[in-house]
Amino acid sequence: MKKIKKVLVANRGEIALRIIRTLKERDIEAIAVYETPDQDAYYLRFADRAVMIGREAGKNYLDADRIIRAARKSGADAVHPGYGFLAENAEFAEACAKAGLVFIGPPPEVIRTLGHKVLCKEIARRAGVAPLPGTDSLPAGEAEALDALRQFARAEGYPLMLKATAGGGGRGIRKVEREADLAGQLHVARAEARSAFNDDRLYAERYIEAPRHVEVQILADRHGKVLHLGTRDCSIQRRHQKLLEVAPAHLPAPVIEAIQTAAVEVMKTAGYVNAGTVEFLVDPKTLAFWFMEVNTRLQVEHTVTEMLTGVDIVAEQLRIAAGEALTLDQEQIRLPGAAIEVRINAEDPKNYFLPEAGRRVEVYQPPGGPGIRLDGTVYQGYVIPAVYDSLLVKLTVWGVDWDQAVRRLRRALRDFRLAGLKTTIPFYLKICDEPDFQAGRFQTDYLETHSDLFAYDDDPAWRGGDTSRAEHLMLDEAEAPAEPLPPGFVEPPRVKPYLLTKTVEDAAGDGAICSPIKGRVMNIRVRPGETVYAGDVLMILETMKMCTNVVTEVTGQVAELYVGVDDTIDVDEPLIRIAAP
Repeated sequence: MKKIKKVLVANRGEIALRIIRTLKERDIEAIAVYETPDQDAYYLRFADRAVMIGREAGKNYLDADRIIRAARKSGADAVHPGYGFLAENAEFAEACAKAGLVFIGPPPEVIRTLGHKVLCKEIARRAGVAPLPGTDSLPAGEAEALDALRQFARAEGYPLMLKATAGGGGRGIRKVEREADLAGQLHVARAEARSAFNDDRLYAERYIEAPRHVEVQILADRHGKVLHLGTRDCSIQRRHQKLLEVAPAHLPAPVIEAIQTAAVEVMKTAGYVNAGTVEFLVDPKTLAFWFMEVNTRLQVEHTVTEMLTGVDIVAEQLRIAAGEALTLDQEQIRLPGAAIEVRINAEDPKNYFLPEAGRRVEVYQPPGGPGIRLDGTVYQGYVIPAVYDSLLVKLTVWGVDWDQAVRRLRRALRDFRLAGLKTTIPFYLKICDEPDFQAGRFQTDYLETHSDLFAYDDDPAWRGGDTSRAEHLMLDEAEAPAEPLPPGFVEPPRVKPYLLTKTVEDAAGDGAICSPIKGRVMNIRVRPGETVYAGDVLMILETMKMCTNVVTEVTGQVAELYVGVDDTIDVDEPLIRIAAP
């Protein structure tokens, strides 16, 4: 058993602050790291020490050598990777061990095996848990890969899913509707996988129509004890990335019990240690379920489980990493009531959830009250970064039952005052009022089948706790005459809660198509003089390791290209001009 006295948090933003808070409670010194763009970041204010690891944005949090050098220089004896960046990198975990540092996570060999999606499915089979039918990693050559995909499609049919072998977090996933789309989707999925994981290997998997995405939180110590902390339903997603999570999942008790038991068996078979999550897809009609993958790290949505169970998962991670046995027994885990977590992102839901990079938070006043938890690093004056994620704050609520949890979520969202940019707040408010959500009925196609969720008021003055809505009365109006205003007084303007900035234009009037995002030009598919037809993909843009197609809505000729491959582009920047044929 090793006493952990100093922990370097190899991450940034919200998750770095969340880990630091538990370290403080356990009287463990917290060491933060940062790149130059993060030098004034909110989370650094709470660390005992901070190490600057580089100047270039977005690169150094992924540099294992720099992180280990920072740990040594600061005298850390352990490293917590958080989520993302190096959290599921087996080589990093191995390097920590070689440097004499405790890696707060599973052993390197377990990360490596479970991170390989094909090998992970084999472990599930050995545990007696059925995975989704799928292929091995596809051949590197395009022709060979397409042949393997066609053979799989003949057996399983269309649609099918392309997924990154080293994937996670919704990156490198593409749905293929028909054979004609195979080559194009293979190219895009490989590009996304390469960008997100530096590994462009893919595999194919059977597509399940509108399943529920259910996961189980696991804790496992070095002494053979493995227990679960219940289920989470993460079905409400955009672009295969979670937006809203609930705990526990809304499924019959026997199905929940079977899924929890399956998750424990998978982790036992894998020899898992520390905190992790086992993910499943559930057919909402038959309630059959299939193993999907294991996340070998703390997850963004761990807070919804903490609200439900009262267990500090990060504290348990620290105990396990120090070699201590779990003091909890499965019978002690209680799951009272219901909890919901939403991710308040600086994104425009009406514009494909594209990030509001470069916008400034003009006003920030968060909600409070019973059953409410906030995890974030946003503050008044915060500028949304272009190179990091767009998460502002996670809002997690708890209620004695599902109805109270939904009502509490609605109240908390209304109490936010967040001005200067577009956020997901009004979108979540629409969800709170939607009958299927209120009844606990939602699947992975929820956004596609509820398009009215996007029909919200772009500038509702009542949202955000605008006190000007209240009716003001005078108890003794006759005895309290209004005092005259001083000379030159100008009444200050009322501040709207959010959505103050200019709406992105779809295209300029002269036929120029403008960028809907801030990012990079990844691929250009047309040349000047070429005839294009409505619906054609003109180019592919990349932001936050996700691809966005630029599609023409008119037929015409490419008159002029304003950008080239790998150019950095901003929101509203002209990309291409289409002239009449």
